[in-house]
Amino acid sequence: MSGLAHAPKAVLWDLGGVFLDWDPRYLYRKLFAGDEAAMEDFLTNVCSPQWHAEQDLGRSVAEACRSLAAAHPEHASLVLAWGERSEEMIGSVISGTVSLLEEVKAGGAQCYALSNMEPENWEKRRAAYEFISWFDGWFISGLEGVAKPDPRFFERALQRFGLKPEETFFVDDKEANVAAAKALGIPGTLFSGPEHLRTELLRVGLALGGARPAEL
Repeated sequence: MSGLAHAPKAVLWDLGGVFLDWDPRYLYRKLFAGDEAAMEDFLTNVCSPQWHAEQDLGRSVAEACRSLAAAHPEHASLVLAWGERSEEMIGSVISGTVSLLEEVKAGGAQCYALSNMEPENWEKRRAAYEFISWFDGWFISGLEGVAKPDPRFFERALQRFGLKPEETFFVDDKEANVAAAKALGIPGTLFSGPEHLRTELLRVGLALGGARPAEL
């Protein structure tokens, strides 16, 4: 049993951690020459998650890096690398998820990208990765001025695409984001890998290529 009254009409996909293996440690391990403790201190107290969150809400990455570098001159080159070498934070494309996107599309469901991402990096990645053009639309935090897990992010995205919560299915690698979506009536799953996601998509009744969906 799927647990849903009807198969979803649309799947809402996160990008980072679901399609793109993003982690600033991919870059900073190189810059810290393997000094894990110093790297973690830097990523906690200098280029912190709180600082990065401002960029996900639309703050210019270049301006944010310049300002932080001025405040931490001893780390200036490391801070500036955040903006200058951002694509080195992507370890790989998660090819299994890309294949699932193709299969969900082939099965007839609409697919939308819902991502916390800086405007500048969104434009880079939109140009760099062909699979992004397969989406029927996208809702990017840095362009909208609101980010997951803020309920307004999901509410505005649904309104933008003309979707009802119960007609969608949400995929994200952050538990807080999945919980926020579920609180608004949007079914979803925490991404832990393509194989588990395939099982979940079939469980809720989506057709994937030649695979039969679960009985509703």
